[in-house]
Amino acid sequence: MSAWVRSAVWSAALAVALAAVVVVSAAIGPVRIPPAEVVKAVLNALVVPAGVETTPSGAGPLLSGIGPLTLPGVGPLTLPGVELAYRSPFAFPVEDVHQRIVVGVRLPRILMGALVGFALAAAGTVMQGFFRNPMADPSIIGVSSGAAVGAVAFIVFPVALSTTLALPFVGAVDVGLSYGAGVSLFAFVGALTAAFGVYAIATRHGRTPVATLLLAGVAVQTFLGAVISYLQLQAGESLRRIVAWLMGHLSGAAWGDVAVTALVVPPLFVLLLAYARDLNVLLLGEEEARGLGIEVERTKRILLGASALITAAGVSFAGVIGFVGLIVPHMLRLVVGPDHRVLLPTAALAGGSFLVAADTVARSGSAELPVGIVTAAVGAPFFIYLLMNREVHEL
Repeated sequence: MSAWVRSAVWSAALAVALAAVVVVSAAIGPVRIPPAEVVKAVLNALVVPAGVETTPSGAGPLLSGIGPLTLPGVGPLTLPGVELAYRSPFAFPVEDVHQRIVVGVRLPRILMGALVGFALAAAGTVMQGFFRNPMADPSIIGVSSGAAVGAVAFIVFPVALSTTLALPFVGAVDVGLSYGAGVSLFAFVGALTAAFGVYAIATRHGRTPVATLLLAGVAVQTFLGAVISYLQLQAGESLRRIVAWLMGHLSGAAWGDVAVTALVVPPLFVLLLAYARDLNVLLLGEEEARGLGIEVERTKRILLGASALITAAGVSFAGVIGFVGLIVPHMLRLVVGPDHRVLLPTAALAGGSFLVAADTVARSGSAELPVGIVTAAVGAPFFIYLLMNREVHEL
């Protein structure tokens, strides 16, 4: 059986498992909802375009917020609004309160968890192959620490992210970001700054030795940890929000956050998957890879850049969630083997299931826990197992 066929079979099975975990997770909460009703509620929420409608005086959502257009020599001109009409092809009988709980409250959080777990596991798989070390994870190049610095800095010293733009024919339009979006934006920028800073430090004369990259990552993480500690001292009443973000969370996920993450994560994953064969060759060593025609430095730049971006997309919304990118790829490697054409998609899907399950446990008790606590409680024993039973010191 070819690698791509094996990948398709394993991925299909794990996709079914992920769907089952999502349904079960959506059914669990203070209000228990039967899984069958969860499926009906989700299907009822699916809509397809049914046509275009016009409304008077620019009242449609596609032109909302835009006043009359002022044309030179003509004066004010009011255009009719344009509104897309949608309808659901399903109409299952579901209690209104259950529909709102599943679609409005639980599903955004669950899908965000699936996307973040998918991203972290994919990046962890690449990092373990890149460094040829099962102890590697996405934070090894400073992404998590950089995201933490950016988010904590914004929480401690918030800035207004709004302005008014004067557009031709339209007039003044207010543009701004909410507080939560500001935290995510600063975390994303901080993550990328740290990752590419580590790469710049480790690169000399166009080459980036893996051992140097690892040491640069450790040094930058240590420095950023000191910055985070200093910012916490300056936090005052904001300290509680900082601690909650650093522990990892999915409680504030909204459909807008899910949409942004879903636009970023899949294309980057496809890019990583396109280099799965090259990553397999890199496992033989850089000299052997060059001898087999691989452009080693270019491949390393692409893998590092895509891994940093996909990790940043996850942690910028969910905070620092550890061990997903460590234990999931390693466990799947024991099951499906080291071929990244099979390992990368299967580990990513398993990572989504793992984080959704962990978040379900985190919110199922009498008091909700940060999901990072649950993943650490599972990941730390596995980490010790690796230290005691496997040779992990060789790069």
